[in-house]
Amino acid sequence: MTIKTSTGLVALLTLGLVGGIAAAATAPNVAGPQGDGTALTPVGQRVTPTGRQTNLGDLPLNSALSPDGKTLIVTNNGQGTQSLQVVDVAAGAVVQTIPYASPESLYMGLAWSKDGTKAFASAAANSKIRTYSFAHGVLTEGASLPLPTTTPDGTALNLFPAGLALTGDGTRLVVADQLADAVSIIDLATGAVATTPVGHRPLSVTLAADGLTAYVTNQGAATVSVVSLTSAPIVTGTLEAGLHPNKSVLAPDGGHLYVADGDADAISAIDLAAGTTSSISVSPSKDSPVGSNPTGLALNTDGSKLFVSNSGNNDVAIIDLGSQTVDGVVPVGWYPTSLSFADGRLHTTNAKGLGAGPNNGAGHPDPESSAATAENQYSGSMITGTLSSFEIPVGGDLQRATRQVASNNRSAEAEGEVIPRKPGQDSPIKHVIYVVKENRTYDQVLGSLGRGNGDPALNLFGDESAPNMRALSKQFTTIDNFYADAEVSANGWNWVASANSNPYAEQMWPANYSGRKAPYPSENATPEIAAQEPDNTYVWQRLAQAGVSFRNYGFFVGLAGGKAVSQDPVLDAQTDHDYRGYDLSCPDSAGTFAPLKTDCGSPRIDEWSRDFAANVAADTVPTVQFVRLPNDHTQATRVSKPTPKAYVADNDFALGQLVDTVSHSRIWGDTAIFVTEDDAQNGPDHVDAHRTVALAISPYTQTGKVDSTYYSTASMVHTIGLLAGIQPMTQFDAFATPMSASFTSTAVNKPYSAIRPSYDMTTINAANAPLAGKVAGQNTDTEDKIDEQLYNRAIWQSVNGAGSAMPQPKHDVIGSGTAAGTDDDNN
Repeated sequence: MTIKTSTGLVALLTLGLVGGIAAAATAPNVAGPQGDGTALTPVGQRVTPTGRQTNLGDLPLNSALSPDGKTLIVTNNGQGTQSLQVVDVAAGAVVQTIPYASPESLYMGLAWSKDGTKAFASAAANSKIRTYSFAHGVLTEGASLPLPTTTPDGTALNLFPAGLALTGDGTRLVVADQLADAVSIIDLATGAVATTPVGHRPLSVTLAADGLTAYVTNQGAATVSVVSLTSAPIVTGTLEAGLHPNKSVLAPDGGHLYVADGDADAISAIDLAAGTTSSISVSPSKDSPVGSNPTGLALNTDGSKLFVSNSGNNDVAIIDLGSQTVDGVVPVGWYPTSLSFADGRLHTTNAKGLGAGPNNGAGHPDPESSAATAENQYSGSMITGTLSSFEIPVGGDLQRATRQVASNNRSAEAEGEVIPRKPGQDSPIKHVIYVVKENRTYDQVLGSLGRGNGDPALNLFGDESAPNMRALSKQFTTIDNFYADAEVSANGWNWVASANSNPYAEQMWPANYSGRKAPYPSENATPEIAAQEPDNTYVWQRLAQAGVSFRNYGFFVGLAGGKAVSQDPVLDAQTDHDYRGYDLSCPDSAGTFAPLKTDCGSPRIDEWSRDFAANVAADTVPTVQFVRLPNDHTQATRVSKPTPKAYVADNDFALGQLVDTVSHSRIWGDTAIFVTEDDAQNGPDHVDAHRTVALAISPYTQTGKVDSTYYSTASMVHTIGLLAGIQPMTQFDAFATPMSASFTSTAVNKPYSAIRPSYDMTTINAANAPLAGKVAGQNTDTEDKIDEQLYNRAIWQSVNGAGSAMPQPKHDVIGSGTAAGTDDDNN
């Protein structure tokens, strides 16, 4: 974006903060709330919200201001109990909360009647619109407006209502049916519903001034559908927008529609009379990669200023519409999602607020207890969103706020001779192997290592079942301050492969994980993937574009005809089709448990070794290899399946063999192997639930030292990109600190020899395994279809004995967690 200040957004000057902007904490080095009204996100951004802060519910995604500007209603759409809240704007206080436990639901849609006596909210999973009367400052729920649940021929239908708009005469409600690619119009007098197709994944609805035309943003496309409401609804045109449009707002004169383009980091300014579109950038600078992820919009009273919530930058941009440039930006909470303007003040919902904090109080979730579970003690639902309310800063105050945002969203330069400071610079590392495992915390594997910041009481997998992870951490570098940038796998695999999780994924996964009929928003080109995969999003696409060789073993693949296949043609062309992706029936290593299917083929590490040997012999080893080793996910205590320790040992032995093979090969001297988990998924960790294991294995990391530098998933992606010579994919990997401190300029070429775990890797769960009866009802054949609380407790008791109490995990930063999901990996 173009900043109309002499300094520019990226200038880093001495900070003098606006009154009402929380002072930044001093050099925190762990994630979470800092105790002074600020926070540090897993990726390392400082959060310094402006103005008055009001606590909201679990993941507020939208808000709507009453016609008189006195009341704000907020829809909280997280994984746990969702809720509709009423906020007294003047007092900055929540005066009412209406809860909805799963399968009851809410979603993005909110609308007020013109006189402010009625309100409406979409209930996506329930295929209906909730109605409320409003009087004396509170809502009273009335009869809902049902939407069709079957087609005329009786086929089940899931409309998943999202955005709402009420016609000016108050007689009809327009609904964006997100999962049906349609719009429904409800006659409020009769309840009759008329539906018409629009674009892919419609999200929001904005009405023309006369109420006879609806503008519907299509989040799965780059368009806005124009729908005539004069009689039966019909699409009369399609307007161009940017990639994956979110919310929209109409200018007061009705001449322009402004649309937040979530994956274009821009606002589409659409001239409705001419049917033309111009773009206003909200990126921090003209050279910034994607990552601002704009979501919410609001206009001032005369329509001269447009306010934009940038969820990726934790700020609100102020755009002068006369010049179509950004005046400046204001810091708010973590992941802002919606905006309202009234009486010179902005009100911004922040989906993740300041993070969470520890959950070691009474009411920690325990499926074996009859006591009520307190959601504020469960990592999947304990986050509290916030509302930032503030006067619009101008002049010097806005310049200082802008500089604060620039400071919040930058990292220190990393020094080092092995990791290049810029792509294209020379490095002794010519080959990179990127290994991703499944969902362990640091303390679960390395807590009793005897070095680094570990808690032995939380260590589940020691030298008997994870000897290679532990030995590699000692022989090379112990990295003890590394965080997964995601809360769960639905956004975790996006971070692993693209250093971002865009608005579609963030909006959709909580409903998927809580059994609220939403699709799984990640991996392998499901029909939903179009809504979250722009061109060149993933690291392999960037490698291909740059002409850098790579090979894929298990990333983003499904099974077709007994072969591993990716629906991304760029990735599939370089995929080993005999290497199985996520499938817990198939072993990572040979000589461990017997395959639970007849079509597993070779154990994963054997297939990788065969292909690697052929490439070494032919001198065709690719620059980058992607290797998925999934079995530390485990199937908990499911009867007749490998025990958690057997699964972890199988996985650990595979990793040891991979390092053994590479370190005894002729490419060892110029190779770096990076290992991490896609997410930490709420296992016990005394620092934070996001903290996970990370390894950097190379002749240049054989130091035996501890590296406590603040790293995250994006740091690893950034480091791999620097070594491969590609530019950052997003602002997050551009921002993240490279893992230079783990490396030294002196190479030690000593090879590594794999350690066979002493734990019997053929051990299976007996019928009386802890919690086996309850785990039997869980679907562990596919990731993310399990009860996460039950699952983690079963693993703990499998290791420590039936009835043993799992220590309370600590969650200093957590977005949302999991329950029953639909399509991928939760634990």
